[in-house]
Amino acid sequence: MNKKLIALLICVGLIFVSSIVIVVVRETQPAGQMVEIIQDGTTLYTFDMGKAKNQTIRIDAPDGGYNIITIQDGTIFMSEADCPDQICVHTGVLRSENVPIVCLPHKVIIHFVDGEGIA
Repeated sequence: MNKKLIALLICVGLIFVSSIVIVVVRETQPAGQMVEIIQDGTTLYTFDMGKAKNQTIRIDAPDGGYNIITIQDGTIFMSEADCPDQICVHTGVLRSENVPIVCLPHKVIIHFVDGEGIA
């Protein structure tokens, strides 16, 4: 192979890898900093994460269960729940508008929103 073809292949490869990195970064960053906490279709809280104070919120479910939501240093996560599978707790910090934190047994959703509703 000649040097021009090798250089061209390297350039095309770098452009391809760069494109993948850009897509991944864009998909994992939230569109905004507004977060909504919903239970059974009703909005309980809306926060501007850039201004929200560190706090812990307890949400009680009609069946007697509960979820503990923590806002800490500009992040929000489900720190505790008494649901059997603990998927909501293991989801970790809300990072992406495409991946909300959901507790199905207690019908709780934490997700990013834009100025006009659901992100």
